[in-house]
Formats: sequence, structure tokens, C-alpha cells
Amino acid sequence: MGCLIGIDYGEKRTGLAYTDPDKIIATGLKSILTKDVIKFLGAFFETVEVEMLIIGKPIQKNGNPSNVEVKIKDFIKKIKINFPEIQVDRYDERYTSKIAKNLINESGMKKKVRHDKGIIDKISATLILQSYLEFKKNKL
Repeated sequence: MGCLIGIDYGEKRTGLAYTDPDKIIATGLKSILTKDVIKFLGAFFETVEVEMLIIGKPIQKNGNPSNVEVKIKDFIKKIKINFPEIQVDRYDERYTSKIAKNLINESGMKKKVRHDKGIIDKISATLILQSYLEFKKNKL
């Protein structure tokens, strides 16, 4: 059994988070250019045992999938081709970017750091993954 990886997919950058082996706490891993995610994951999987990827599912307020969903589905196909042994699950990511921005603004970070979109992506991935963990825990 390995950890879980949370992914906040973006057209330019993608936020990544991971859990401890006991799957209790999600921690931000990094924000990376989306074009480099598969390569990064390949290297990461060589050093850390990963059980599953939790990929954010962007849903609009009206319940329809977001415009980026087509690209996410293509990304998932690449994941399954490159890493067939890794399971993939999806989790609703509504409002995670907004919550991440609010957390950053309330944190007291300097303005330059607050405007770093990579931090927002990493925190969003952490929120997606931690929400998934809580959902699974409460479902049991």
C-alpha cells in the first residue's frame, strides 16, 4: 500500500499533493508545468510507492463539467498508458482555487508570495486530496 497523489490539473500549471502512507494527512508537493507532469510522476513513482491518483473534477455552478474537462480526460488517458498499475479516481474540486486564495490571503504571506499562482495550485491539490480523504473516512 502506498500514498495517494492529489492533482489539480490546469492548462498551464498543475498542482500536486500527496498523503502520508497511512492516508491521514494531505501535504502540498509542488506546482509544475502541465506538460512536465507525466515525466515528474514517472520519477516520483520510482522513489515513492503510490497507490492511486486523485484528479480534481471541475464542475461549474450549474452542475455541468468545466471546459477543461476534455483536456483532463486526455491527461487521464496518458496516465493510464504510462502507469497502468496506478489507479485513478476523481473528486469534485469546486471552489478549491477560491478557498486556496482565501487561505493564502489570511495567512499573512507577503504580497509577492500570495500572487504566486503555483502556490494556489499546490494548495488546491492539497484541498482536493484532503477532502477526498475525509469523504472516504466518513463513507466507512
